[in-house]
Parts: sequence; structure tokens; C-alpha cells
Amino acid sequence: MDLWQLKVFCKVVELKSFSKAGAAVYLSQPTVSSHIKDLEESIGCQLIDRLPKKAVPTKAGELLYEYSKKLLSLRDEAETALAEFQGVVKGHLAVGGSTIPGVYILPHIVAKFTRKYPAVRISVALGDTDTVIEKLLSGELELGVVGAQTEDNRINQDLLFQDEMRLIVPASHKWAKMKSIALDVLQKEPFIIRESGSGTLKSIQRIFEQKGRSIRKLNVTAEMGSTEAVRQAIKAEAGVSIFSTLAVKEDVSSGQLKAIKIRGLDLTQRFYITRLKKRTPSPLCRSFFDFLKENVAP
Repeated sequence: MDLWQLKVFCKVVELKSFSKAGAAVYLSQPTVSSHIKDLEESIGCQLIDRLPKKAVPTKAGELLYEYSKKLLSLRDEAETALAEFQGVVKGHLAVGGSTIPGVYILPHIVAKFTRKYPAVRISVALGDTDTVIEKLLSGELELGVVGAQTEDNRINQDLLFQDEMRLIVPASHKWAKMKSIALDVLQKEPFIIRESGSGTLKSIQRIFEQKGRSIRKLNVTAEMGSTEAVRQAIKAEAGVSIFSTLAVKEDVSSGQLKAIKIRGLDLTQRFYITRLKKRTPSPLCRSFFDFLKENVAP
């Protein structure tokens, strides 16, 4: 099997399209089709079902996809190890970030790192905490930064930084001029939560449980798939929510939103560099790990 063909194959599986895969790897659609056909002939079975509106892997394709990701990751590790041996930091690193670090921390760190090491290419996958951890376990990512701890003993986590969450309300809200509120009064207010895999939601659940409370007692009126969706819903006066002040820094500065303390609750959210315990980090991953620790305040 040819590694380039495997890369093209993975793109077809991930993007569910020959044309989109071609655009991602700078090949024409017929060339992508030719690569997949050659790969299928060399293996001796069909890998992709070509449906009218999308391309999906067969059972054999799903199996090959999992191994292909590992092979491509191992190739990247080999390239970076050889580069380090020659005194050069180069290669490709796949990292993941849950919403807060993925949007508000990692882009700036990646920009600084690639300015320092221009021969490096870093791809950042965004997802909730559970999704990032799943991709680490599958070998798709080598490092992640997430907003909750996991009980999975296959995962190792190092504290990177912490942030203060607040109750976020629109400027027109009845509590907007208050510096703090009691938790009890929050229970009747329309409340917007993140989806179940969110690190923010996990942090809120942990904080409430420490006080003998449950978020199920809140008046939850909506569940959103991202912090940005929650932010926009609050602006539209659909409800209030608790999340990181990093995500609304500009809105609070402009006066569109207000960030309020909840008395008696320590709303500290911690973010962790997250890796697979049994996976030996590549030299590039080690360099990026050290760079994160040096450039992000704990």
C-alpha cells in the first residue's frame, strides 16, 4: 500500500466526497478516483461505496481507515524524529482543542510556534472534550487541550491554565447591574446549557455537585452545541448561562453582555494538556508541549 494513496483515501472517508478530498490534497476528482481504484485493486476489495450524494466507506474501508490513520501518524513521527536528529524542528502535528482553548488559546500559540519553527505545520481539530479524547484514543490526534478531567486511565493530563467562569446575561437583563447573585434565584431563570460532551458543562456539574446541588434543578430551556451559539442566544435574550469569561471578553468590554459572580460558588474552570499514556510523543509533540507550558499562564 502506498502512503499517499492512504492519505487520499482518508480524505475521501473524512469528507465523504471525491471532489472535496481532491480539493483538500490539490488533486482533480478523476485523479482521486484513480488512486482509490488502484488501492482497491491492490487490496482486492471495495473500500468506498459511491452513493448519489456522498461517498461512504464499506466495512473493509472502515477497517482500513483506522489503520491508515495510525500509519500516517507514524510516518509523521518518523519525519519529525529524523528532522530533530538533524537539529531541525519540522513536520506535521495534529492537535485538538475543546471550545475555549481551541478558539481562544491554541490559535495564538500555534501562530507563535510556527513563526519560531517555519518548517512546522500544525492542524487543529475543534470539538467538545469527549470528542477530542476520542480522537486521541483513535490515534487521530497526538495532543489535545480540553476543559475537563477524564477518568479514562489511558489518558494523561497536565494542568495548563485556569479561567473564571461567570453567569453571563444580556445588558438588558434585570441582573445586569448586579455584581453577584445567589444560586437559589438562578433556578427559575431560563438557562442555556452546552451539549453533554462539553468540558464547560462537566465543570458546572462538578461545581454544583460539590455544593450538593444539581443542574437538573435549573430551568433549562435550550441546549447548544458551541459556546458561540450560547453567546448569540444570550444576546438574543433567550436565556442566561455560565461559561468562561474568555469567550465574552469583547462583549463584556463593549457592554453588550454582563458577567456576574454567583455567591458561594467557586467557578474556576481548569484546562488540561491531554495525551495518550502509552503513546510515545514525537519530538515535535514534545517541543509543542514545552512551548505550551512556557507560553500559557497556569
